[in-house]
Amino acid sequence: MLKKQLGLLDVFCLASGAMISSGLFVLPGIAFAKAGPAMILSYALASVFIIPSMFSQAELAAAMPKAGGSYFFIERSLGPFAGTMAGLLNWLSIALKTAFALIGIGAVAVQFFPQIGETGMVVVAVVFCVFFTVVNLVSVKSVGKMQIYLVFGLLAIVAITFFAGLPATKESHYVPFMTADWQTIFAVAGMVFVSYGGLTKVASVGEEVTNPGRNLPLGMFIASGVVSLLYVVMIFVTVGTVEGDKLSGSLVPISLSAQTSMGKFGMIMVDIAALLAFITTANAGILSASRSPMAMSRDGLLPSVLAKTSAKYSTPYVAIFVTTGFIIAVIVLLSVEDLVKTASTMMLLMFMLVNVAVIILRQSKLQSYRPEFRSPFYPWLQIMAIIIYGFLIFEMGTVPLLLTAGFAVLATIWYFGYVGRKIQRESAFVYVVKSITSDAIGRSHLEDELRQISLERSGVEMDRFDHLVHEAEFLDIEEAINAKQLFERMAQGLSQRLGVAADELYDKFLAREKESSTVIKPGLAIPHIIIEGEERFDMMVVRCKGGVTFSELNRPVHTVFALIGTMDERNFHLRALMHIAHLISEPEFEARWREARGLEQLRDVVLLSRPKRKKP
Repeated sequence: MLKKQLGLLDVFCLASGAMISSGLFVLPGIAFAKAGPAMILSYALASVFIIPSMFSQAELAAAMPKAGGSYFFIERSLGPFAGTMAGLLNWLSIALKTAFALIGIGAVAVQFFPQIGETGMVVVAVVFCVFFTVVNLVSVKSVGKMQIYLVFGLLAIVAITFFAGLPATKESHYVPFMTADWQTIFAVAGMVFVSYGGLTKVASVGEEVTNPGRNLPLGMFIASGVVSLLYVVMIFVTVGTVEGDKLSGSLVPISLSAQTSMGKFGMIMVDIAALLAFITTANAGILSASRSPMAMSRDGLLPSVLAKTSAKYSTPYVAIFVTTGFIIAVIVLLSVEDLVKTASTMMLLMFMLVNVAVIILRQSKLQSYRPEFRSPFYPWLQIMAIIIYGFLIFEMGTVPLLLTAGFAVLATIWYFGYVGRKIQRESAFVYVVKSITSDAIGRSHLEDELRQISLERSGVEMDRFDHLVHEAEFLDIEEAINAKQLFERMAQGLSQRLGVAADELYDKFLAREKESSTVIKPGLAIPHIIIEGEERFDMMVVRCKGGVTFSELNRPVHTVFALIGTMDERNFHLRALMHIAHLISEPEFEARWREARGLEQLRDVVLLSRPKRKKP
């Protein structure tokens, strides 16, 4: 397990740094050539289109903060084949965007030192790639700290550019505003949509985030709000300060705006901001991209060597080296224009799968799927996103679609040649199918894994009561019975475990009930007895769907916690009563208890309904 060392500020800066890049400093000129001033609407629409995936990713990350992010969510919900595709898609798209950002650093270097030419641009890109690799190898915390300084420096420069440019805007530059039809505006929104794609990539380092149930969603929401506002207001100022013929097709649109309002100093300052943007994107890209092969290796989808972490720095050094090698190869050998478009197509496919994953996990009704944040407007938001992203993918063009299809073929060959024979893990999708076709669906490994993730996420260390629940015998009774029938069944089940005759246990339960009723609230009873010996304590938990009738004065009981212990365990007996009182007071306990399917899901309800127990 990776060390948790990233806080809310780190999450915000990693997400922001992954978004503020070529989408702001390069794409506006190209977008203006297609949509004119109405490209402001395109950027605003793109910021809205990302919201469903942001909510879905936040829910999944809050429930399963594990290395690999989107890959991990999709693999666990849709199965190893979809997981293999998603993991490779995620890794490749982030790596290609990182390569593009590094080339952007080289391009900025060419602006200051034109004599180095294209070869120098490539050399600069490779050098910075190696530098960021070293930073990622030494400490992920160093990455987080460095990202904080870079992002806030970038935001400060962009803010200065905006406030300096706002008074210089000309109303005539916005007239006519709608020079393109709505189809074109939506098409441009699809093109600039990639600007917001980095928002959800922070989920890839969820395993290293402290209090991930809070910090991951909150960091993503704050980053989305800040960066979306930044994009729209800067595009507005850029349109208002730069003549249309100069802005159309320009690769340095923000620099032109700064030059108009602040002269050469402004242009240089924005070039520095662009450099910071490319640095933050590349830095965050290497960090998050390397976690996909690491997570896939853990699951057997890639060779195990990729999961190795440094004993000294707790960083996945093999995965980082492989990712860096691929990025350098792209920089040196390939043209990135079509590959960047392909990466955008892959990103949209990833987002579609993420939204499908939320639907599948919700429908599975796994008791151990406990996100601390839940996406609103489920499932309509997810369904709408899948439809919109399908339309945007269609608008990407022939070359990206063909390249993505080729990649899918290679990934399929890898799955059936390497993965399919080794991995037989059950996904949430299989669980949903089984729950529809059969009442007896058995215990899924996924349930155990999600339960453990939920405990790790909250920093919980299992105490004695947790271990008691883990070892306790659970009964699930369908029909209505009376208290004597219940005591008889419990005595039979406990006799062998305790080494006490069933008749003796039955008599003790019956005698205790005659003293005073053990029904402590409507629907709940806690019968408890004392047995001979020392340091012995056990529990049996019963759900009776038809209800147990203890007396005519009480409603039928559906939940029973039977406590059995020796006299010297009276103190723990009282603590156990307190724990039971706390867990049954949880708002969703009764609903989860009714909906649980099978004995192990009942056990999960009890284990995961308890208040957080922090490690000492």
